[in-house]
Amino acid sequence: MTEKAKRFGFLLTDQSSMICFSSAIEPLRSANRMSGRHLYDWNILTPNGQSVQASNGISILPDMDLADADSLDILFVCGGIGTDKIKDEHLLAELRRIVHHGAEIGALSTGAFILAAAGLLNGYQCTIHWEGAISLKESYPEVIFTGSIFEIDRNRYTCAGGTSAIDLLLYIIAKEHGDKLAYDISLQFMHDRIRSHSDKQQVIRKLQLAAKSQKLLTIVEIMEQNIEEPVSPDDLARMVGISIRQVERLFRQHTGRSPARYYLEMRLEHARLLLLQTSMSITEIYIASGFSTHSHFAKSYREYYGVSPSRERKPAYS
Repeated sequence: MTEKAKRFGFLLTDQSSMICFSSAIEPLRSANRMSGRHLYDWNILTPNGQSVQASNGISILPDMDLADADSLDILFVCGGIGTDKIKDEHLLAELRRIVHHGAEIGALSTGAFILAAAGLLNGYQCTIHWEGAISLKESYPEVIFTGSIFEIDRNRYTCAGGTSAIDLLLYIIAKEHGDKLAYDISLQFMHDRIRSHSDKQQVIRKLQLAAKSQKLLTIVEIMEQNIEEPVSPDDLARMVGISIRQVERLFRQHTGRSPARYYLEMRLEHARLLLLQTSMSITEIYIASGFSTHSHFAKSYREYYGVSPSRERKPAYS
């Protein structure tokens, strides 16, 4: 019996990001090639059926009408410069119709603005390129913004843009056809590590903190500069000229965590990057991340990420 290919659609708007679009479509092409099977089909759509010009000036012609998009398994809206200004009621209605007919839907980069405008992200976790993060949160408070590299919540798929589209599509491919195929594609692309939805856009943290409290941002920057030898709460308070009680209140109010918990999570995120991107031993990693014992590091890591440090480093397909 012939395997039915999954059908993807990519809706491009004017000034769409070409790197994000190509980063999403190329893993599908490579999955077909490297598996020797016809796993995926894809079509290009535009809001009005006419050609659009990407942000790099290249014109792109559609090969499917938006009216036929309900035949797709999943449709991605690819955003770029000025996507937040698009308020095409016909387009928004069409997207709602497509979802109503059972297609999954997603957004690449600032394409999340269009899904949010259509009401298709209300109550869903999502992400967007950091340049649009604050605007999205202010304009659409019903949307749950996470700041991740990519996010999957039920039948909604979003990514931060750029090369994060590779990670999102490789995650989808791995879930459907195994980790080994996704890993082989990442090697083909010289993409050293497949990032997960737990990877955050680092610039997001600072943008959010700066908007809330300059003193809080200063404390976090001190923490970042002192991962291997953590600074005590007393010293953190002294270095920014406020009391320990004020430090506690800032963190509780703006992050929902104690300073100690926030610092611990930062050190664990640092440790994870070292695990995945270096050949350092686990002993070297826990020391470089400010832990005094392996047992404390391993216990904290497992509680936060759900896997042990050694399992995190070992590929699931080996």
